[in-house]
Amino acid sequence: MTTTLLTGATGTVGNAIARALVRRGRPVRALVRAPERARSCLPADVELVRGDVTDAASLRSAIDGCMAVYHASGLPEQWLADPSVFERVNVDGTRNLVDAALATGVTSFVYTSTIDVFEMRPGIEFDESRIDPQPKATAYERSKQAADRIVTAALDRGLPARFLHPSGVYGPAPVTTGVNDFVARIVRSEIPMLLPGGFPLVFTDDVAEAHVLAEERAPVGSRFIASEAFWTLADAARAIVAAAGRGKAPRVMPLWVAQGVSAVGELVARVVRTPPLIPAGQLHFLTMDVRPSAARARADLGWTPTPFPVGLRATLDDLRRRAAI
Repeated sequence: MTTTLLTGATGTVGNAIARALVRRGRPVRALVRAPERARSCLPADVELVRGDVTDAASLRSAIDGCMAVYHASGLPEQWLADPSVFERVNVDGTRNLVDAALATGVTSFVYTSTIDVFEMRPGIEFDESRIDPQPKATAYERSKQAADRIVTAALDRGLPARFLHPSGVYGPAPVTTGVNDFVARIVRSEIPMLLPGGFPLVFTDDVAEAHVLAEERAPVGSRFIASEAFWTLADAARAIVAAAGRGKAPRVMPLWVAQGVSAVGELVARVVRTPPLIPAGQLHFLTMDVRPSAARARADLGWTPTPFPVGLRATLDDLRRRAAI
């Protein structure tokens, strides 16, 4: 069985993919910047190779002998003092890996995109049928749009790519970021007020399973949204407190207050070069009432996502194991 090259193996999605591939007996080679740190969070069977998606030479070496590639690396932050980092990592890194994959002649390329590339309207369910032609509001979103276009264009050059589009990912992971950070901070009673709105969620292991099923069962060029359900922050906080048996479900901040704090914070952030308390992109996403449909993944891949209350219990167990709560 040929080796699979995986990027992003120390991140939330990539780490789950590594575990899913190893469970299937697949030989996995993980591209990591610091093998000595990555070793502790990856299955022992995973081969580690030092490199970075921004270093084209390291990719050419890492991909040697691999016929499948899973590209799950990327910067998911909503704000950076230097927005050009999004371009360098998410866009140029994807271009470097696509070029290496084409040069090697891989037989499979699975790309972790995002639901952000799709056209969406507040409160209205959307699927994979329409890519948004307009630039999105944040540097992160625009970088993922550009990266998605690179992979799409490479289809015509023979890249055997499938696309996965996760919503808000939570679950066992080596890092406490994104939704996992929200869960941990609720349990530690560190959030004085909730932002208005909510987010669509999906469990880490389910995202990984969708990636592997897409490679195994879907034709080249296929796209699949991986999302389980939409939760308001208020309902999610109450579920977290109930499941953890501790913490506090805060009140929801009025929208006009959140908008004011966000606007002032963005102005200050440009001067002091530190993240605003409420990034404008984050507030925009939460208040859009984003409703992705995973009907295609359910029907075509036989994918069945884990309900949030069930996945939450596994998440809390993992946070306790890592002493994050």
